[in-house]
Amino acid sequence: MPTKPNSGLFKRNPPIAGEAEAIELAKQGDAEAFSKLYALHKRRVYTLCLRMLGNVSEAEDMTQEAFLHLFRKIGSFRGESAFSTWLHRLTVNLVLMQLRKKGLQLVSLEETINPSEEDAPRRDFGSPDLQLTGSVDRVTLERAVAALPPGYRMVFVLHDVEGFEHNEIATMLECSTGNSKSQLHKARLKLRELLRTPEQLAPIEGVGGSQKEAVQ
Repeated sequence: MPTKPNSGLFKRNPPIAGEAEAIELAKQGDAEAFSKLYALHKRRVYTLCLRMLGNVSEAEDMTQEAFLHLFRKIGSFRGESAFSTWLHRLTVNLVLMQLRKKGLQLVSLEETINPSEEDAPRRDFGSPDLQLTGSVDRVTLERAVAALPPGYRMVFVLHDVEGFEHNEIATMLECSTGNSKSQLHKARLKLRELLRTPEQLAPIEGVGGSQKEAVQ
């Protein structure tokens, strides 16, 4: 199922000049064209991996793995969605596979099954959070996202950053749609809490102008 265009907190850039030609040449085995695609998309793929994993070294390794997988699978790209959307979905699936191999729990079942009274949502917690959108600078927001507990961060990144629907996230994480919505609500609550004291947020390697800048 194709995803809708991302309207979340971190907006993507429009199609890149020369990308379509590079894709077709890469499908034919042109190494130079594939190198161009790598150069065009490596930063965004790295950023996605870093957001999902919260670890610089693991994000670097997974970025390399994603492009190795892309090299093998690029022939299956049919242009039914934007190439960046297709590549991001491929990357998300690889990251989730890696986390499952490690035996890590992708969502926090206890907290979604037993929500606390003070966290009970007063609105549809699957809808956009206007209190977060545009309220803080992007580097501070990246640091706050990185500080989220892994289960919260995963759903937040998939929904509010990557633009996946809750039913898609539920399939990816092998949980219920309600579980996904609840995790997102709790992630937003925690994020607002973290953003009240931005000076206490730890800096992230790769954020703030380096080659692997973590802001798209």
